[in-house]
Amino acid sequence: MRVDIYSKPNCSLCDKAAAVVESVRARIPFELRIISILEDAEAFTAWRYDIPVVVIEGVPAFKHRVDAAEFEARLHEVKGGTTIAKSAAQNG
Repeated sequence: MRVDIYSKPNCSLCDKAAAVVESVRARIPFELRIISILEDAEAFTAWRYDIPVVVIEGVPAFKHRVDAAEFEARLHEVKGGTTIAKSAAQNG
């Protein structure tokens, strides 16, 4: 399973999101890529007003803030192929 975080340097929300994702990654293994929107023109166009954006298996899952419990639930959903109710924050 792959998780991408679209971010940029000197972004405190991005740092917080990455810390939450890493804390969950300590319990649930997955591939993590942190992508700077400043180095990817397509990502810049898509996400410049929404960073950080957490994408799970190619699907946007979180924008701006990430809750550890909701992130973990979303990972289990993707991993197990089942659907769970999503909060407003998860509708990425």
